[in-house]
Amino acid sequence: MSFPRYPAYKDSGVAWLGELPEHWGVAPVGTRFNVQLGKMLDASKITGAHLRPYLRVFDVQWGDINTDELPTMDFDPADRARFRLMTGDMLVNEGGSYPGRAAIWNGDLDECYYQKALHRLRAIRPSADSTRFFYYVMCWATNQGVFVAGGNESTIEHLPAERFRRYRFAFPALPEQHAIATFLDRETAKIDALVAEQQRLIELLKEKRQAVISHAVTKGLNPDAPMKDSGVEWIGEVPEHWSINRLKYLIREIEQGWSPQCEGYPVETNDEWGVLKVGCVNGGTFDATENKALPQELEPIHELSLTAGDLLISRANTRELVGSAAVVQHDCPNLMLCDKLYRIRLHAQRGIPAFVSRYLSASAPRGQIELGATGASSSMVNIGQSTILELFLAVPPLLEQVAIVDFIDREVTRLDTLTTEATRAIELLNERRTALISAAVTGQIDVREVTA
Repeated sequence: MSFPRYPAYKDSGVAWLGELPEHWGVAPVGTRFNVQLGKMLDASKITGAHLRPYLRVFDVQWGDINTDELPTMDFDPADRARFRLMTGDMLVNEGGSYPGRAAIWNGDLDECYYQKALHRLRAIRPSADSTRFFYYVMCWATNQGVFVAGGNESTIEHLPAERFRRYRFAFPALPEQHAIATFLDRETAKIDALVAEQQRLIELLKEKRQAVISHAVTKGLNPDAPMKDSGVEWIGEVPEHWSINRLKYLIREIEQGWSPQCEGYPVETNDEWGVLKVGCVNGGTFDATENKALPQELEPIHELSLTAGDLLISRANTRELVGSAAVVQHDCPNLMLCDKLYRIRLHAQRGIPAFVSRYLSASAPRGQIELGATGASSSMVNIGQSTILELFLAVPPLLEQVAIVDFIDREVTRLDTLTTEATRAIELLNERRTALISAAVTGQIDVREVTA
């Protein structure tokens, strides 16, 4: 849908605004809104007679304020008069990861306050300005990098009140502000609903992908095959002609690599030596670019070079990623195994690496691997060789392993293609959302008649 432009425009005199509708005004934020920074957290006053809930910087997300389980702090009568939120107040992050991120307080609690690192914006003349309109201005401004310090590409760490008050933006008359905000409320809600549908589709595709792998590696491809009890509770029934073995029965060799202090960048040519990073197996596909260059003064260990068919398993990672497995698809003679990876080579007549790799990504084996992981840190846990060696698996004949892998690869490719399409749809929808907001708050489109 296309929208008309205004009949006449003028130069705004502000670099980031460009041309504006002729009848729009330009003014500093501080002349239209009272910008009030919150109360500094005082650890000595978190208990007392005047405890009240307050918002922190991470409670304010774009367009949304989290009021679940808010902390309390002592706000005396003078503080309460100064920092109490009123319906329609806009909160803007002064610091944190996203300075400028904003949301409007809708009065979810009867009484609530806010701490330092949050600005509260309240229209100086409610009859002239709308925080709903200015919320969309903030969406546009942060996306455009208006608040970037000194023209740098990185976002500033803070948006101080004094600087914030000086930024100049476009302000049409109040009825037009209301019309633009109403239009954007409606259109962004439509887009957000479509994005939510695509996100749900991606989750369903992810679940389907996992189900396809799990079923194929434990139940096979023939739905009419006679079944038997595997004798392993978490595996359940398997095809009658499959055997149940511990993984060590299939393994001919298992080893760990070497993790010297490396450069902070990957190798650029096959003439350079590199050491794999543990993330090279994330996602079940081997990624040779996940490596770090070996310093020239260090001698490489040729025995740790990668060979096509090597099965790599991460032995140290987050709980969700530890035990991730992938197969090296081609020889990488200049890349070495690192200490955080196991390299497994199988008996050729007992198992193929791709089948074992897929098996290790199935739900039930993943559960066993995570149970066997040790470590106090939530960011890094380990699995010992025994966790891998003693893991049970259902083993089909070799030709059936090949057929199962081929089937999984076809299905995973199809599902991944659908996931990519849904992800691209989300990107396009978000681009459309951003473009609509930008065009509306800078007057590049006239939505007054559309809203009416």
